[in-house]
Amino acid sequence: MIIPVQCEYFALEGLGKLLNTIKIVQRSINTKLEIEGLLLTMYDSRLRLSNQVVEEVKLHFQQLVFDTIIKRNTTLSEAPSFGIPVLEHDATASGSLGYLNLARELLQKNGMTKISEEERIIQ
Repeated sequence: MIIPVQCEYFALEGLGKLLNTIKIVQRSINTKLEIEGLLLTMYDSRLRLSNQVVEEVKLHFQQLVFDTIIKRNTTLSEAPSFGIPVLEHDATASGSLGYLNLARELLQKNGMTKISEEERIIQ
C-alpha cells in the first residue's frame, strides 16, 4: 500500500488515524497487508507549511517515506478534467516526472530493475 500524504496540516492528523486503522486491518482481516511507503504530494517549496510537513513526516516515519516528492502542479489538476492520465496530458510536466521517479524508486527498492542510483532521478 502506498499512502499519499498531502503537504498540509490536516494530512498529518489524518495520517496517525489511518495508520491505526491499518494496524487493525492487519491484525484482524489481512495479515499480509504491508505499507510500501508514504508519498508526499501537493508539495510547494515556497510554502513554509509544506516544508514543515515534509520534515515532520520524515522525522517520524524515516524509512517509510519515499525519496520522491510530488510537487503541486497545474498539469496534475488538469489531466482528470480531460479524462486522461497526466503522462498523456503532458509527460514533461514536473508532476509527470515526479510519478515517473516514483515508479523508478519502487522498481529499484524492490530489486526489479538495474537502474543505477545516478540514473534514478529524472529532472
